[in-house]
Amino acid sequence: MAKLALNGGKPVREKPFPRWPIFDDRELEALRKVLESGLWGIGGRFKREFEEKFAAYQHAKYGVAVTNGTAALEISLRALGIGCGDEVIVPPYTFMATIMAILYVNAIPIFADIDPETYTLDPRSIESAISERTKAILPVHIGGRPADMDSIISIARRYDLHVVEDACQAWSSEWRGRRVGAIGDIGAFSFQSSKNITSGEGGMVVTDDEDLYMKAWSLHNCGRLPQGLWYEHHLPGWNCRMTEFQAAILLVQLERLDEHTRRRMDNAYYLDSKLSRIDGLKTLRKDERITRNAYHLYIFRYNPEAFDGLPKTVFAKALQAEGIPVSIGYSKPLYKEGYLKYFERCPLSCPYYGRHIDYSSLNLPAAERACYVEGLWLPQYVLLGSREDMDDIVAGIEKVKENLDELTEPGRCST
Repeated sequence: MAKLALNGGKPVREKPFPRWPIFDDRELEALRKVLESGLWGIGGRFKREFEEKFAAYQHAKYGVAVTNGTAALEISLRALGIGCGDEVIVPPYTFMATIMAILYVNAIPIFADIDPETYTLDPRSIESAISERTKAILPVHIGGRPADMDSIISIARRYDLHVVEDACQAWSSEWRGRRVGAIGDIGAFSFQSSKNITSGEGGMVVTDDEDLYMKAWSLHNCGRLPQGLWYEHHLPGWNCRMTEFQAAILLVQLERLDEHTRRRMDNAYYLDSKLSRIDGLKTLRKDERITRNAYHLYIFRYNPEAFDGLPKTVFAKALQAEGIPVSIGYSKPLYKEGYLKYFERCPLSCPYYGRHIDYSSLNLPAAERACYVEGLWLPQYVLLGSREDMDDIVAGIEKVKENLDELTEPGRCST
């Protein structure tokens, strides 16, 4: 008789993990206040209050609340003047929005590899990607784990480059006690529905630079200036303003963030201690410079050789059947995505660029191994569970490993 749930056995877990999003009467009351204010869009207090509180929370001087994380990245790049013919160094192990923002400003994504033990941008890969056209480095704090900001800032200063932080998964994360987002020149956050604080959609630009703040504010609000006239437009901006409803919800969500972050970190450390004892699994490398990790994703590394050659896709399916919501994560590096063909004429072959980028022959081994072979994720809401919930994750993995013959013997699914 089969033991694995994928083959008809009883699953390790049948009860759900904590529900997401988490809300209570405070969100309902906040929405009521917006409704009663009559100021559902421009002119209300909630957006302005959230900008101030979130920026301060991230140890930044200024914040601009926008429609989503993609808009936050694009506005950040435009505020820095990055555009036609400019190159931006970026990792390929991230969501498509990271490079879409670069392409939307007609700049060129130049991919550098990730560190195989951290999955963040590898400083050793950055310098070889720098050219006379490089204008910025765009590190991604993947899953909430801060990139190596010491090395990235050092390289940026040496080559006179901007640093734009993709912190869309990294609310409350810290590098050496400083929260991410404004460690570089400017940074972007997302509040999309899966995120650790959410209003369904939404984003934020943060910076310590007053000039960049003014430009970002103008770009997100039809080119206006904070103290300017309504029909006075100084920059080619557009409407990317966050609504009062979203801001009101996020103000309440922000109140829970510290408590939730501590719980995620406690459970992540516990999983680290358990999974590191299982042959064939590795957790991401510890780094004492990371003083806080948001753990939007709990990422761990899977070695098929220790699981009788079982592909990670099948391992993930078997674990999902046991009631553990593991994901294979990004299934390919961004430079392998089909949508890049729509940018072949511009900007990838733009006359302002004077050359042509062809990603078809690019091979960054750490990123490809993460996508195709070893990278596995658990979502953030799982880490809001109990210690017993974490034990179920471990039990599910151990059960699959103990019954590999059900998955690898002839006639069983193996792809």
